Amino acid sequence: MSESSVVVPKRERGHSRFNQGTGRLAAILLSPTLIVLALVVLYPIVSALRESFYTSGTKLDADGFVVKGSTFVGLDNYTAIFSGDTGHRFWTAFYNTTFFTVVCVVLETVLGVAMALIMHKAFKGRAVVRASILVPWAIPTVVSALLWKWIFQADGIANTLLGAEILWSTDGWQAKLSVIVADTWKTAPFIGLLVLAGLQTIPAEVYEAAKVDGASVLQTFRRITLPLVKPALLVAVLFRILDTLRIFDLPFVLVGPHKSSVETLSMLGYDEAFSTRYGPAAAYAFVLFLYVSAVAYAFVKLLGADVIGEARVKKPGGGGGGRWRRKQAAGRPEAAMSGVGGGV
Repeated sequence: MSESSVVVPKRERGHSRFNQGTGRLAAILLSPTLIVLALVVLYPIVSALRESFYTSGTKLDADGFVVKGSTFVGLDNYTAIFSGDTGHRFWTAFYNTTFFTVVCVVLETVLGVAMALIMHKAFKGRAVVRASILVPWAIPTVVSALLWKWIFQADGIANTLLGAEILWSTDGWQAKLSVIVADTWKTAPFIGLLVLAGLQTIPAEVYEAAKVDGASVLQTFRRITLPLVKPALLVAVLFRILDTLRIFDLPFVLVGPHKSSVETLSMLGYDEAFSTRYGPAAAYAFVLFLYVSAVAYAFVKLLGADVIGEARVKKPGGGGGGRWRRKQAAGRPEAAMSGVGGGV
């Protein structure tokens, strides 16, 4: 047996012991975080799933005796969601939730990017502009809803400026519009803040090179700003989608409960729980959880939102080399400048 054949197993054994030691240390260091996540995330999800299979309250059994407590009903709480008047109310709330998510997030993204571009410019009084833009996001949602409720009163500022008498807090398009306006005003600065953080990582030399090559403002935005700020923008949009899918407090305070035009899935679950129907409330909550999870998974898979900081970037070679090279190119400013002005 040659000397090399003896040395290699020793190195492999040492390398294996090193991996085992670091893996054990990593498990010890991560265990407190995993325990906390299990208590505050996993346990409530499992408890809600279990509760959704039961119904609680007082009822009569087959012999006519009063029975109190929880009764196992299987999937009855889920089937009841999609049938009869309850089904109509559910699909209305589902439509409202999806409608608010799509419209609000699109408006907030457009306004947020515009705010970030304004805050990124160097001009006199920029600090004051930044502070004024971020103030709505710092206000608690309930306080913001009360503020807009005062604005949208019958004798409020909105009707005074419009010269009309619109009942914003009643069922109809005006209630939806009031929620959209209030939510966009409050949370567009959040997207603007994350996009601004992305803009500040772009070197100034990139813009100077594009300017020298004769790139227009639109070309610079499309070929440089947007590609390089895309990771931060996608994460901001993902956060806003997940948050808007769970919207509750803003329409509840601004318009009120039991308004079909603004009732969302979260409001349905709250209404069931407030009426001590905890089984149906847990079923609504779990359906919403599945909906949010599916939307988040689809968003990450289709648009490639980097929510883990490129922790799983593949190394060059093998089947993932092309994807790795694209990710590496996306991180280089000069790669985004190809085609700008036709000369870079």
